[in-house]
Amino acid sequence: MIIYPKYKKVLFCTDFSEISDYAFDYAFGIAKRDEAVLYILNVTPPPFQPYFADAYLSKEQLDKMKADNKEYLEKMFNNKYLNHILDKRKVKIVTKSGIADDEIIKFAQKEKIDILVIGTHGRTGMEHAFLGSVAEKVIRRSTIPVFVIPCKEKTAPT
Repeated sequence: MIIYPKYKKVLFCTDFSEISDYAFDYAFGIAKRDEAVLYILNVTPPPFQPYFADAYLSKEQLDKMKADNKEYLEKMFNNKYLNHILDKRKVKIVTKSGIADDEIIKFAQKEKIDILVIGTHGRTGMEHAFLGSVAEKVIRRSTIPVFVIPCKEKTAPT
């Protein structure tokens, strides 16, 4: 019989998609079962080059864009995840900017995460070749267990 480890830190990665919403149930379940800290991480693409922004946008416009983005992220975290959690003492919201798989791996290492939960779109063929897979890149580079949740359509019985 396998004795599963009790996780202290669970990292859930989200892009706020339906697939992420589905994977959240697993991450939350693990964290709740083990009384672990649940980190909810969203990585936004790196901002455009500052020298381009200076040429086209004022400082006030840039500040407004940043504030609007922050407000949007807070709304998404609340509506999709935090509103479903009664005890928020063991939940930490994290936002990063950069290349998703790089930021996920760096954060997991820095925080000494025990398990990482991520959803996957289950793309194949040309779609996979052009869009790639954050989950796949994380799996290849991770030194900790990664629990990959396939999209609901892929898990339905045929």
